[in-house]
Amino acid sequence: MRPAPTMPDQAHFFRSPALPETELLTARYRTHSFAPHWHEGYVVAVVLDGAEGYRYRGAQHVAGAGGIACINPGEVHTGERAAEEGWAYRVFYPSASVIADLASQLRGGKAQAISTGLPRLPQNVVEDRPVANALVRAHRLLESGQDVLEAQTATLHALSALLTRHAQAASAAPSLRGESARVEAMRQHLSAELTEPLTLDQLAASVGLSPFHAARLFAQATGMPPHAWRNQQRLNRSLDLLRAGQSVAEAAVACGFTDQSHYTRHFRRAYGTSPGRWRG
Repeated sequence: MRPAPTMPDQAHFFRSPALPETELLTARYRTHSFAPHWHEGYVVAVVLDGAEGYRYRGAQHVAGAGGIACINPGEVHTGERAAEEGWAYRVFYPSASVIADLASQLRGGKAQAISTGLPRLPQNVVEDRPVANALVRAHRLLESGQDVLEAQTATLHALSALLTRHAQAASAAPSLRGESARVEAMRQHLSAELTEPLTLDQLAASVGLSPFHAARLFAQATGMPPHAWRNQQRLNRSLDLLRAGQSVAEAAVACGFTDQSHYTRHFRRAYGTSPGRWRG
């Protein structure tokens, strides 16, 4: 007797005028594994069924049905199935400014600049069924697009509840000294040279370190070696180009990928779908 065929992974990215500066995803993954990657904004994912495992901040986590997995901006994480059937979830990808502005409003103040600090969402899986249900309801309303007012109200309620009940207060950005300053300088160098050839010797020399020390320091601080971090930065930059209507081929070239297939391969590993499907 032949085994039942495995259903293909499904992922649908969309956007809503009710929640600007945010991508939204509804997906079911049975075979896909996310490579280590990071986002410039936040990730708020509610698992609907099955279970997702992910490595984040040096620990392995498992989010089952009703669990909320949160990732803070710029932090490396993975994603893979933690149950035989895989997992289904709904995900919000709000920009850092969206969450910073909402947190400021909850404090009753004016919107703060991002440089003053960002709220930190929990490292561990959030087990809060009322908040999870509110997030799922808001996500479905955003997807339906039938009533923008209702969708906005539900989304504001859900994200506010998440922040009020589980987020840590924003803290001022620490002053960068010593090795932290060198890591930040290397980040800036990598970001400025996305399309230009760059050797580890050149990167290390720019901060006065040996190639070995520079590579080790960077990986310890960011969770990724320099070349992988730069590829992820290329992917992040390409999202803006896709949002602006550029073709996949144009985005690949503009962000320094050798060709469209190279770009698509990295994109799929990080975002679970192709750039063409992500753009919609």
